[in-house]
Amino acid sequence: MSDLSQSRPEEESAVRAVVENWAAAVRRKDVVAILANHSQDFLMFDVPPPFSSRGIDEYRGTWDLFYSAATDPVVFDIEKMEIAAGSDVAFVAAFMRCRHIDRGIPTDLDFRLTVGLRKIAGQWAIMHEHHSVPATQ
Repeated sequence: MSDLSQSRPEEESAVRAVVENWAAAVRRKDVVAILANHSQDFLMFDVPPPFSSRGIDEYRGTWDLFYSAATDPVVFDIEKMEIAAGSDVAFVAAFMRCRHIDRGIPTDLDFRLTVGLRKIAGQWAIMHEHHSVPATQ
């Protein structure tokens, strides 16, 4: 059982690399690299519909929607990231920024990202992503 109260710096570093590589792949529009560290039975809660995607194939499909509204070059930046990593479970909480076209105008969207990972066969796998924005009403 993992003990996240004593986060491990070497595991934090490895998890940081997974998340930073994922964000860089998003900016490059490299879907193969985006999916590379996600588990096959991955679960995502997202801001735009569908609000829930299960499995790598459904997740792959969400990027079509993202890129259809994204600017070029793609903005998908980690503004702040905190990591708690044990020997086999890790959590990431981040503030992110992306840019999309809203009524013909490039618009920045600040959002929150929570990622849950498990270490499987010595590699960190993203099991869950949760993207959210603060409620406005």
